Amino acid sequence: MNKVDVLLGLQWGDEGKGKIVDVLTPEYDVVARFQGGPNAGHTIIFDGKKFVLHIIPSGIFNQDCINIIGNGVVIDAHILRNEIVGLQSKGVDASKNLYISKNAHLILPTHRMLDAVYEKSKGEQKIGSTLKGIGPTYTDKTARHGIRIGEALGADFQARYEKLKNNHFKIAESYDFNIDELVIDGKSFAEYEKAWFEGLSFLTKLKFVDCAYFINDAIDQGKRILAEGAQGTLLDIEFGSYPFVTSSNTTTAGVCSGLGIAPSKIGKVFGIAKAYCTRVGSGPFPTELFDDDGQMLRDKGHEYGSTTGRPRRCGWIDIPALKYSIMLNGVTDLIITKADVLSGFETIKAAYGYEVDGKNRTHFLSNECDNVIPKYQKFDGWSEDITTCKKRINLPEQLDKFLNHIEKEVNTPIVIVSTGPDRDEIIM
Repeated sequence: MNKVDVLLGLQWGDEGKGKIVDVLTPEYDVVARFQGGPNAGHTIIFDGKKFVLHIIPSGIFNQDCINIIGNGVVIDAHILRNEIVGLQSKGVDASKNLYISKNAHLILPTHRMLDAVYEKSKGEQKIGSTLKGIGPTYTDKTARHGIRIGEALGADFQARYEKLKNNHFKIAESYDFNIDELVIDGKSFAEYEKAWFEGLSFLTKLKFVDCAYFINDAIDQGKRILAEGAQGTLLDIEFGSYPFVTSSNTTTAGVCSGLGIAPSKIGKVFGIAKAYCTRVGSGPFPTELFDDDGQMLRDKGHEYGSTTGRPRRCGWIDIPALKYSIMLNGVTDLIITKADVLSGFETIKAAYGYEVDGKNRTHFLSNECDNVIPKYQKFDGWSEDITTCKKRINLPEQLDKFLNHIEKEVNTPIVIVSTGPDRDEIIM
């Protein structure tokens, strides 16, 4: 029996999942997103073109591959429509091989309003939300108030929409929030709501499926399936640096509930990590750099959010954090991205533990962030351009030593090294 392979991020997101899914897609018949929503930003570059996907799986550029938006994903109708139309304008007809789970929940315009309301109310304690309505949508899903996209064709849809919308308005009023001041993607609420309904009408013409049956039938037919994660393990609602996390399960466990498959049907788990660390928004980040090295990582790595445009916080790779993520996900194959960004540094560092209040710690600190001093092992840097390297033996000796150290410390083989942003800049 074929099993479902999984690909997910091991840090705080932005690890380069989109590129790697795109590279691996020819090996698979189905690529399925299992959680998250338009807070994702998976960047793929090839043939001189750049694509940023938010909801659509990253296998969409292979017309022979079925792409599924699973039931664990939350969907903004306006954003998804624009994403599909944007791909069409670049010669990619996503509607041909895109399927949507009927049970995926809708992000209403008022969910985005509430996201802004809640974030504003937190003041200095804000989590750094993308303001895409993700949290409020998952909240309504858990509270059993949500609306699934498969219900958009139902006779009572408009009544249910208005009821939920009015409930959201009442919540916003309790925070003294002025709806007239709300701007969503440059639009007033009324303008965005109109565009949202136009998007929903567009989506109802696409292919809807019962995700659990669809995926399990594909498994029974011997199809090769890859589950694509969004965000990163350290943003998981259960195991991330709570409350500075996303609202879904970003780990392997989320695949089962997000697509409808049994744990016994999970195969390989590809875990992706940058050769350094980045984070967007608030929350603990033990190895964060505030010096010239941090700015150099940001500039060389173009570390600005593909969804929000915000500058990312940058720091050295955190081995305890990586080991923690590998443990949680059962990673079988490790993938290191953005190794090229480290070219030009005189010294490279990797944290092997922390000093907390004078005591040494080797376990990742998901919540404790006061008085944490990372302890580093240093490595000689290199200056060579590695973007044209096609085999690991061609890499600079210093980089190979750095990769060997990572493999040894996390006890997981590195199977892919990304040497540049383009899909061809890679070592298998």
